[in-house]
Amino acid sequence: MTSSPVSRVVYNGKRNSSPRSPPNSSEIFTPAHEENVRFIYEAWQGVERDLRSQMSGSERGLVEEYVEKVPNPSLKTFKPIDLSDLKRRNTQDAKKS
Repeated sequence: MTSSPVSRVVYNGKRNSSPRSPPNSSEIFTPAHEENVRFIYEAWQGVERDLRSQMSGSERGLVEEYVEKVPNPSLKTFKPIDLSDLKRRNTQDAKKS
């Protein structure tokens, strides 16, 4: 059995201007990775298409937002945060140091 090189995707917090091109030309994407990316992309396109058609009123019930029937009391004080804002603030604080 031969072993093929398998690349690991590591998030470093930076985004490329072109998400489809690998950041490093020596990085290798396996056919399985590319198939997974294609599957997720096509599935998400279907969700967006369903959302657009539902918003236009042509179809109903394709996409449904989940809302708990009985809210969890321990989450009563939960306040969501904007992760982009938090990251921006942390980046600015790091630059000041």
